[in-house]
Amino acid sequence: MKKLIIATKNKKKLYELKRYLKGIKADILSLEDFDKTPRIVESAHTFKGNAAKKALVISRFTGGLVIADDSGLAVNVLKGAPGVRSSRFAGPAKSDAQNNRKLLKLLEGLPAAKRGAKFVCAVAIADKGKIIKIIEEACAGRIALEKKGGYGFGYDPVFLIPKYNKTFGQLGLKVKDRMSHRSKALKKARVFLRKYV
Repeated sequence: MKKLIIATKNKKKLYELKRYLKGIKADILSLEDFDKTPRIVESAHTFKGNAAKKALVISRFTGGLVIADDSGLAVNVLKGAPGVRSSRFAGPAKSDAQNNRKLLKLLEGLPAAKRGAKFVCAVAIADKGKIIKIIEEACAGRIALEKKGGYGFGYDPVFLIPKYNKTFGQLGLKVKDRMSHRSKALKKARVFLRKYV
């Protein structure tokens, strides 16, 4: 059976990606299954650039089939920030809670109409050291006035879906699986990989 390596050590992200990639006839591994994997500096200015870099580096290291993603939040009034710096928005060693706090502070006092944002996810697939597919998807919403809900991770508790008037943190996996940026991108990746493997 062909091996498919998910280029992450982030347990929450790995859990989510594995769920979306169900049904692919491949032995799914992560970076946790390898010793001394190369350190990847996410230095690209776009989500696609970072996803491609991760997929290429790990595919060259393992010689195999790799899927990598880069995703984050783009807030309109902040000219697309935090963007590719989403996970380290409040500083390199900061937590999800601190990133959310910083974001809410920056948008303090802004009305709902000016709190527009989108989640973006880029997925890159590489095999034998070459990129074979790149996909990018987005999910539009707005930043809530305060953190709400305990589901998900990252900016989920502050990312509000206007249709439900609830955050991803409140809506839970069922709704998120149907409409999130990552689910849209990975559903397309799954279709591609099913044919490829």
